[in-house]
Amino acid sequence: QASHIHLCFCLSISSFVSVTSRFAHTVMTSRALNKANSSQEIFFEVELPKTAFITNFSMEIEGQVYVGEVKEKEKAKKQYEKAVSSGQTAGLVKVSGRKMEKFSVSVNVAAKSNVTFVLTYEELLQRKLGQYEILTRVKPKTPVNEFQIVADIYEPQGIAFIDVHATFLSNDLLPLVEKTAHISFSPTMEQQRTCPSCDGTLIDGDFIIKYDVNRAKNLGDIQIVNGYFVHFFAPPDLPRVPKNVVFVIDRSGSMSGKKIAQTREALLEILKDLHEEDFFALIEFDHMVSPWRQSLSKATKDNVAEAMKHVHKLRDMGVLRAVSMLVKDRQAKRLPDRSVDMIILLTDGMPNSGESNLGKIQENVQSAIGGNMSLFCLGFGNDVDYSFLDVMSKQNKGLARRIYEASDATMQLQGFYEEVSSPLLSEVDLRYPDNAVEFLTTNHFSQLFNGSEIVGGRNNMSHPQLPFLSPFSVDLLVTKDRSLTVTLKDSVKFVILLHKVWEKHPYHRDYLGFYTLDSHLLSPSVHGLLGQFYHGIEYEVTDLRPGEVPEKPDATMYVKGQELNVTRGWQRDFRRDVKNGENVPCWFIHSNGTGLIDGDETDYIVSGLFKTV
Repeated sequence: QASHIHLCFCLSISSFVSVTSRFAHTVMTSRALNKANSSQEIFFEVELPKTAFITNFSMEIEGQVYVGEVKEKEKAKKQYEKAVSSGQTAGLVKVSGRKMEKFSVSVNVAAKSNVTFVLTYEELLQRKLGQYEILTRVKPKTPVNEFQIVADIYEPQGIAFIDVHATFLSNDLLPLVEKTAHISFSPTMEQQRTCPSCDGTLIDGDFIIKYDVNRAKNLGDIQIVNGYFVHFFAPPDLPRVPKNVVFVIDRSGSMSGKKIAQTREALLEILKDLHEEDFFALIEFDHMVSPWRQSLSKATKDNVAEAMKHVHKLRDMGVLRAVSMLVKDRQAKRLPDRSVDMIILLTDGMPNSGESNLGKIQENVQSAIGGNMSLFCLGFGNDVDYSFLDVMSKQNKGLARRIYEASDATMQLQGFYEEVSSPLLSEVDLRYPDNAVEFLTTNHFSQLFNGSEIVGGRNNMSHPQLPFLSPFSVDLLVTKDRSLTVTLKDSVKFVILLHKVWEKHPYHRDYLGFYTLDSHLLSPSVHGLLGQFYHGIEYEVTDLRPGEVPEKPDATMYVKGQELNVTRGWQRDFRRDVKNGENVPCWFIHSNGTGLIDGDETDYIVSGLFKTV
């Protein structure tokens, strides 16, 4: 967010930010005076985050308020060009740097008159690397009579930490910043000046607020206002999932010079950050595809050192080869079962040989990946075809970033890599009771990375009570046989299996089996329908006799002071073999476990998980 007023005297600049439950509402106001003796064109420019959307713009000139009409970008661009050609006032949003877009407008103001510009925009803050960020960009050019930045942050769970800094804060200005849930910064004109007799201003750069909220030891936070709800999902203390990453490096002629040098430097830093349980590969391409090795390598110290030697040799010189390499290694079981596959493409997005039809390239890549891995695209240079990379990555469960040709290009790439280098969950499904939610935005997410957050929700919940998210409603690990492994705090594990029943069975249907793999890690006070059996019970079986089915004899079981008729059968035990299990003999209790379970089976039945009884 920036405010530029040219060819005038700037009377005031203010930025008021109100954040409620990660939703930021910002009002930027600038008031300027035309000091000239004749009418003059005054420009107003504000830089706002790319993820924000403008909700209102107005100008007040000589007591008359003019309210702008906010339109979609493409429609606005056409109308802007038409308005400018006919001498009318119009504003337009354009790309401005890595994180920001620039809104600019100009208006003719009479001599000695003033104008007030008011721009309002809103943004859902995104959690990255464990924190939310509010960025205010200010460039007033000269000291301002009244300058202030105010932010009020309200989070129902409370604020875990808050930090405020600015690229222009000196030791003299730093004490002026109030660092609480109410943040304010309001230097005087004298404090703004570069020196006592100078017209220059120190206020030129980014004012940044970073914070995070208190997080309870559960799997989500759901907030409801007026029948609408939003679900923030950022589970703490989850173990990172190993990754299998293939770096695909464009060494074509268009990458020559500074681009390939920056790629080389960035890769060297990234390779240092690989974890030893990760697997990785390097593939270079121009008119030919040249893999460093024919399959992925474990990220041992020796392998990483060898890869770094290879990267040092990168000089000016494909995705499909990366896909085939991951598929081949996955099929050959050279990669861990519980790991995620990803491809990171480093390119300027300018194909100069082979397939030149960008749409066809996207189609080929999507077909090859088939939804089985994520593709992240990093585009180098100002002339990169970013839209091509952006679409291709979104088609394949990834995202694209532009790497600018600046001195900090290596840090840009490292920052991106830090965001995606620690996957925690893959193929996450957030499930809500059918009778509690009418509509959802989306409830399936391809991945959750460390320090990030999943945000879902939608309007009008039909049920007035706060929905409860069961910890078992999140798919932590789903294998190809439809088994689901749930791990709590990297210790207690459960397996949920879909048991298929004979298609024409007269009454049985497919059902889910719930199995505990290590109940010894659970508290002795665990109870409930399943919990009462986690630490074993004392029983005795006698009087073995023929049952209705020859291979399933009946017997008498003495347990909890009861004498029960039981039947011998077989069941799968998944403690040693999580995937396939092994057949073990067991006793089946009749009449819904009457006599074995505490109380009666009706004690464990409720009308709904989200209702009180």
